[in-house]
Amino acid sequence: MPRIAIVFGSLLVLVGVGFYVGTGAASVTALIPAFIGLPLALLGGLATRENLRRHAMHGAAALGLLGFLGSARGLAQLPALLSGEPLARPAAVAGQSLTAALCLVFVILCVRSFVEARRKA
Repeated sequence: MPRIAIVFGSLLVLVGVGFYVGTGAASVTALIPAFIGLPLALLGGLATRENLRRHAMHGAAALGLLGFLGSARGLAQLPALLSGEPLARPAAVAGQSLTAALCLVFVILCVRSFVEARRKA
């Protein structure tokens, strides 16, 4: 799981920086996925140490859940974006939706891993 946290953290950083640059650096809020991804990747790095794994991965899962909850509102506008309806900030909807999807998949993987580890114990 630590590698998965690092990968998802890196993907979120790429999403944040990509949308920030892609929108002409118009708003710092485009970097929010990167602000979630960097600590997520760092927690994944800490989790590579056996004595820190449990706490670091629980922290990473909590951060992923917060990232999902904070960006899930973009998912509500995603159908309008995909159907071509005019939106005030289409890049924000795309960025929020991508962030929510990545965070949700990460949290699901974490929960599956925690359940599996509990069954083995």
